[in-house]
Amino acid sequence: MVHTLTDATFEEQVIQSDKLAVVDFSAEWCGPCRMVSPIIHELADEYDGRIVTGEVNVDENPQVTMKYKVKNIPTVLFIKNGEVVDKQVGAVPKSTYKNLVEKYI
Repeated sequence: MVHTLTDATFEEQVIQSDKLAVVDFSAEWCGPCRMVSPIIHELADEYDGRIVTGEVNVDENPQVTMKYKVKNIPTVLFIKNGEVVDKQVGAVPKSTYKNLVEKYI
């Protein structure tokens, strides 16, 4: 399941999680973001119970977007134990995201 994350829910659902969180920062108007979103949903299914996945609409959630210095979208952050352990900026193949997930779970 991919969570819709907001400024209000990010702390509880991502930072306080004991699992690796894969968070997609995107916007509805962003073409490359529309290519990444299905990959995040596939990862959520494949790693169900092992990772937390979420999407942040950067237009609607400026606080968390600024806090993590997201300047380009799509940006996918990999957060573990409350810290960003890796990030991927731009649309890349699913295998790239899978390799990062496998590295940190």
